[in-house]
Amino acid sequence: MSKIIAPECEWPHLMAQLRAAAPEAFNADGHVLNLIEGTWGWPGHGKHYSTAIDGSELGRMPMIDLETAKRAVRFAAREHETWARTDLDERRRRVSEALAGLRQQRDLIAYLLMWEIGKPYHLACDDVDRCISGVEWYIEQIEWMMNGRRPLGLISNIASWNYPYSVLMHAVLVQTLAGNAVIAKTPSDGGLFALTLGFAIARRAGLPVSLVSGSGGALSDALVRNADVACLAFVGGKTNGRDIAASLYDRNKRYMLEMEGVNCYGIWDFSDWANLAQQIKKGFAYGKQRCTAYIRYVVQRRLFPKFLDMYLPVLKSLQIGNPVLVDRPGDPLPKLDFGPLINAKKVEELRVLYSEALGAGAICVYEGELNPDLFLPDQDISAYMAPVALLNVPRNCRLHHNEPFGPVDTIVIVDSVDELISEMNISNGNLVSSIATDDPKLGQMIASELRAFKVGINKMRSRGDRDEVFGGMGASWKGCFVGGKYLVESVTVGAPGERLYGNFPDYTLLPEQR
Repeated sequence: MSKIIAPECEWPHLMAQLRAAAPEAFNADGHVLNLIEGTWGWPGHGKHYSTAIDGSELGRMPMIDLETAKRAVRFAAREHETWARTDLDERRRRVSEALAGLRQQRDLIAYLLMWEIGKPYHLACDDVDRCISGVEWYIEQIEWMMNGRRPLGLISNIASWNYPYSVLMHAVLVQTLAGNAVIAKTPSDGGLFALTLGFAIARRAGLPVSLVSGSGGALSDALVRNADVACLAFVGGKTNGRDIAASLYDRNKRYMLEMEGVNCYGIWDFSDWANLAQQIKKGFAYGKQRCTAYIRYVVQRRLFPKFLDMYLPVLKSLQIGNPVLVDRPGDPLPKLDFGPLINAKKVEELRVLYSEALGAGAICVYEGELNPDLFLPDQDISAYMAPVALLNVPRNCRLHHNEPFGPVDTIVIVDSVDELISEMNISNGNLVSSIATDDPKLGQMIASELRAFKVGINKMRSRGDRDEVFGGMGASWKGCFVGGKYLVESVTVGAPGERLYGNFPDYTLLPEQR
């Protein structure tokens, strides 16, 4: 029997709910608007906006021009002057009101995220829930974090599409809680409708937030190199991050630039394969489309056969399919490991990298196939990709040095601890790494020589929530670190001469606990 789209997930049904929940964010023609100067308008030039789930169009993304974006920034900067003087208790009350609105719309937001960025339902819910619970923690902690500090100014947020709520919306709400006005750009590849609802809720609660959409390159002079912007929070790729970093070095502006690096798991003198298998399977969530995904395994030669015995069954067990399909109405949504990648272009890019490595001499140890039973007959599956794994990718291949941001693993075999460390440090710094070993002292020694911001011993590390600090080493991160009190410090001003924790051109200051 052919599967069907779950009735609660049908896109016209969700759009009707969204327009009822945030009617002010749509014009008479049903097109979504930008939030500029405290009101919804400025539809801009509509751009085709489709879903990776089946290639269908979800709507039109409004693409505003540079002058409109500058207008939005000017207003937001003026709005900051009033908001910065608002009592902390009142700021807490308004942020709490916004959270109450998000809780009420939690399921709708999750369903929107499923269509917009391809997340299975349980992962979409987790994205929203982590945002809400994380901001709740800051509401409870903010008083001591703000002791002796004052708001910084207008914060500009440019973030990737993969975590619209647990990263972008979370940051926006904490930034306003700390007394700053905020402007954000919707990611070009996904999150437009889900974020529109979130920002509508926040604006109704009286928070000084603005939301614009358009080309990052076209709006850069407004959102990055604008004197009215006091701080830039960027989450994205290394190429764009480098360009932004270069434009900020000579300016008196705060910034947090989260980029990419090759996150590695090293395996040496190890035997707990069942535990590692669980970690690896969990690590494939959302198709490894996240900055903390582990994409390279550096394995001691004598352990390679046992590694494969553990690793290949994990890859074979992964479930990849259309996340909104059920057998019949009322059935629960599927618990997939991942659905589509963000778009078909990304799949094609990964296949080119994969073919390039094979042509240069890499060995394919696994190439998965999609199960047709997990899709509608004849649906567009161009954005779906089953996992692949390559052994000994040559150094002249792009996959050897770059993060694929998708379900493509590489494996390197080594014969010494020194070689293992060298291979794990292949990129100029990265966000997370881990060591699998039965010898804790050896694990600590290896960890001390890795160019990773966080290192796990027999466990994977992640971005973290609440009081867990987050940052990167080398080229994977520029500017202030975030997480816990560091997120608040990054968007506030302390004592004169304060040296913030972060990775800057003239110094790097690391927290004791990472």
